[in-house]
Amino acid sequence: MALLGTAQLMLILDVTVVAIALPHMGADLGLSRASLTWVVSAYTLVFGGLMLLGGRAADLFGARRLVLAGLLVFTAASLVTGLAGSASVLIGGRVAQGVGAALLSPAALSMVTKLFQGAELHRALGVWSGLGGGGAALGVLLGGALTAGPGWPWVFYVNVPIGLLVVAALVWALPADPPVRGGARLDVPGALLVTAGTGALIYALINAGDAGWGAPRTVVALAAAALLYGAFVLLQRRSRQPLMNPGIVARRPVAAGLFMILVATALMIAVFFLGSFYLQHLRGYGALRTGLLFLPVAVATIAGAHLAGSLVGRRGTRAVAVAGLAVAGLGAAAPAVWAGPAALIAGITVAAAGVGAVFVAASTSALSQVRPDEAGVTSGILSTFHEFGASLGVAVVSSIAAASIAGTTDTGFTNAFTFAAVTAVVAGGLAAVVVPPHRPAPVPTDEPQPVLPRSETA
Repeated sequence: MALLGTAQLMLILDVTVVAIALPHMGADLGLSRASLTWVVSAYTLVFGGLMLLGGRAADLFGARRLVLAGLLVFTAASLVTGLAGSASVLIGGRVAQGVGAALLSPAALSMVTKLFQGAELHRALGVWSGLGGGGAALGVLLGGALTAGPGWPWVFYVNVPIGLLVVAALVWALPADPPVRGGARLDVPGALLVTAGTGALIYALINAGDAGWGAPRTVVALAAAALLYGAFVLLQRRSRQPLMNPGIVARRPVAAGLFMILVATALMIAVFFLGSFYLQHLRGYGALRTGLLFLPVAVATIAGAHLAGSLVGRRGTRAVAVAGLAVAGLGAAAPAVWAGPAALIAGITVAAAGVGAVFVAASTSALSQVRPDEAGVTSGILSTFHEFGASLGVAVVSSIAAASIAGTTDTGFTNAFTFAAVTAVVAGGLAAVVVPPHRPAPVPTDEPQPVLPRSETA
């Protein structure tokens, strides 16, 4: 769990750690505003677009193989990106990092669901969820420290030694994959359709935050995503070896988990985005000072997820989800009501604790009723909705807070935090209806559980 969590943390950190370093990258490499945007967007676009394909590949060819392959690709791409001397190499490296992350993340989560059961699985998902939210906040701190210290290339170089050590340890620690089934193959046409559809939707959300929801490129991308997803569903119903069974997302626990992960991620990214811009652009704080102020936010996210991991088995996913969203709404309301950095940090810290709890409820709900041979693709779907939530959160709040982001007034920040608080409360009310009241019983299976190495069983 420690090794898989470290690998996942690297992927999460690579979003916010890079965002803090962007001004220095732009100054050193002479990057345009559009190029700087794509340094972040290229990673999230490829990461989200290929996630479902990575999850299905883990089901077919083995989660262990995909974890190791993805981590090696991500580590090599990090080295190339750190050495970049131009915009094309930098963005190309970020694309390659996204490919590695898309292979690794759903396979690692699938491995977690297979290695742990019952109360241990709830605690493991608590750790996993805490890494998701806490890692995003820690990335702000690490990005500020590395950028102010050895320089922006080290936000990528730091992945190389860690990645190689984790790969070597995982080769020893992870149980072997079962033999690949004869005739197993990826549904390539389905993979192309869902990847293109997901990429189009994430692009539309990214573009909406920059150019607006009514911009021609946004509208065209949204229409293309709808058409591609429609074609994907039709193809899956006719395919003998579909990439995924569309019925998975129709199961109530899975659908509820996807709803919760979408809302929780959108809220988390929104308050991080608003908080970072407020402190750096409106208050004039440096990257390192901003990162240090986000440290309690990271701790609160991890603490909220840890507490939820202990409670979800006893209280059920619905109770944890509703309580978490209520706490998130309360925290987001604080900076909308009171001005100043103190109210901001206190508010987003409380909100982060609530969001951390919702992450656990979402993962538990979505993954509790899937068979082992569906764990990878379901993890991929869950992770894809995580990326949708991140892109949607930034797109919406950047539109609401546009004037404040430009540095002219703080009214936009107040409106954006108010919107986040209202969204959390409304989502909490919906969760009380759509989320199953109790933790669903695991799906029975006759498949043998993976055998741990001797060192683990000892």
